[in-house]
Amino acid sequence: MSPTLKRFGKYSSIGLGTFLFDLLLLYLLTDVLSVHYLAAAGIAFLVAVTINYFLSRTYVFKGTARELKEGYVNFLLIVLVGLAMVTGGMYVLVNQLEVSYLVARICVAAVTGFWNYSMNLFLNFKVAGKH
Repeated sequence: MSPTLKRFGKYSSIGLGTFLFDLLLLYLLTDVLSVHYLAAAGIAFLVAVTINYFLSRTYVFKGTARELKEGYVNFLLIVLVGLAMVTGGMYVLVNQLEVSYLVARICVAAVTGFWNYSMNLFLNFKVAGKH
């Protein structure tokens, strides 16, 4: 298997785990603690992607030359766009199309997941094409 496919497989595994955590946290914040679904989605997303960053840095993008602090700042800038995608997409799906907030979050996950992976691969960790 090519190094690129291995890296994507590792990232996908970590991403799936942190996304499931994101959904659980979203549910708990919304249904148990009565936090508005958009605020809960933002909080859950930021917590989950932060965990994803540290796991990905350790297991997926090993060997990055970027310092931890600088990489995390860049990561947060990338995540802000992802956050806008999550909350904007969820707002449209829930408020305009009357989709359940959990279903809406799942629907926007593919777009934000691809965005986060691509931007981290090519811009943040700068390991595209490397093993």
